[in-house]
Amino acid sequence: MKRSPWTIHGTGKTVIQGRVVAPSERLSWPRTIGIGMQHVIAMFGATFLVPIITGFPVSTTLLFSGLGTLLFLILTKNRMPSYLGSSFAFITPILAAQTGFGIPGALLGIVIIGILFTAIGGVTQRYGTGWINTLMPPVVAGAIVALIGFNLIPTAYENFTVSPLTAYITLGSVIVCTVVFRGIIGRVSIFVGVVIGYVTAMFLGEVDFSAFHEAPWLGLPDFTLPANPFADPTVLAVLPAFVPVLLVLLAENVGHIRGVAQMVDPNLNKLTGRALIADGISTTLAGLFGGSGTTTYGENIGVMAATRVYSTAAYWVAGTFAILLGFSPKVGALIFSIPAGVLGGVTMALYGLIGIIGMKIWVDNRVDFGKPINQFTAGLALAFAIANVQFISGSFQLNGIAMGTLAAILVYHFMNAIERMHRRSETSRLTEAPAAQESPRVHSAHESENPKPQDRLEP
Repeated sequence: MKRSPWTIHGTGKTVIQGRVVAPSERLSWPRTIGIGMQHVIAMFGATFLVPIITGFPVSTTLLFSGLGTLLFLILTKNRMPSYLGSSFAFITPILAAQTGFGIPGALLGIVIIGILFTAIGGVTQRYGTGWINTLMPPVVAGAIVALIGFNLIPTAYENFTVSPLTAYITLGSVIVCTVVFRGIIGRVSIFVGVVIGYVTAMFLGEVDFSAFHEAPWLGLPDFTLPANPFADPTVLAVLPAFVPVLLVLLAENVGHIRGVAQMVDPNLNKLTGRALIADGISTTLAGLFGGSGTTTYGENIGVMAATRVYSTAAYWVAGTFAILLGFSPKVGALIFSIPAGVLGGVTMALYGLIGIIGMKIWVDNRVDFGKPINQFTAGLALAFAIANVQFISGSFQLNGIAMGTLAAILVYHFMNAIERMHRRSETSRLTEAPAAQESPRVHSAHESENPKPQDRLEP
């Protein structure tokens, strides 16, 4: 008989005081299944919003979210607890790609990003994460995450204005739930807000149930193939808008892995390369058949912190249940019936939180904004994204997120290079100056003994 990959934690009934349930452990199966369902609830609120906003099939996205999670567990040797849900970084490029090339064009962008991210995972597995820290120091990583949320807020406001009453009730429910409740309920406040907003919209007659009534309980998800760039090379024009997603996925994955490793076992950081490869393959598979790109979910890390259960067994439960949901068209139809007012209220909160998460990266890493290099890096990146600055040359186009991402990286490294050159020049000048040429300086009675402070602001 094959040995179980998990050992029982204590008696299997409770978490031992002062300890956590490690990835290689589990509680009793009824309790593990219950915790796995909590992970489903935690991921659900954000995962279904991406296909709702982009028009992708909900069932397909849920299916590949579950499959991606199981793949992630396999490739990380069942040692890294994490859920792969829909990434909000893909929303803007997906919407931009659909304008000219429809869903197939957007799927091509997702597939290519998945392939490139898999390659990045391979490089990280071979050479470690040092190059990531060099390319994206905390000020850059925080800016890239923050600018995505702030760039998407106008989209949320468009839905908000469709039904302000429903939107305000939804938003208020999210806020109250977050403050009043602790533990798992407080951590899934987005989901609770959607439920309350949905009930409100029902009373106001804003929900259309026709598609829900017509949909069967069981059935295959809607599969869509990506556009063929060999048949129509012009579709490759979508790629510039997708490239910044690579950096966001990198920042999210690495940040989440480090967070889990800090709470459980620092050796889990060695699995970073494998984790990136898994997310890359998951995103590629999703794009090949009509699902949205994936990323590791902070919401589920919050559940682990609240329950102190880091067992990968719970994620096998969550991934399996997500797959089952993917084979229910009625579930997808119900989710698609969520009215604009509810979406407006919940996304106003969610996009704002994404912006704050980026800023939290700055706080956690003690980024010094007294330095001009950090001021300009973050300031210009956010300004480009909020203003949605675009660069268009023929079919080549960069949106606000892409421009903001480029600004963060280029401004930081450009200013940093100039600063290093200036310091080398100053050091060389002082070293070459003959000591003999220096003569003692006699201060006049009108001169201060203290040197005059420099007027320029040092970086």
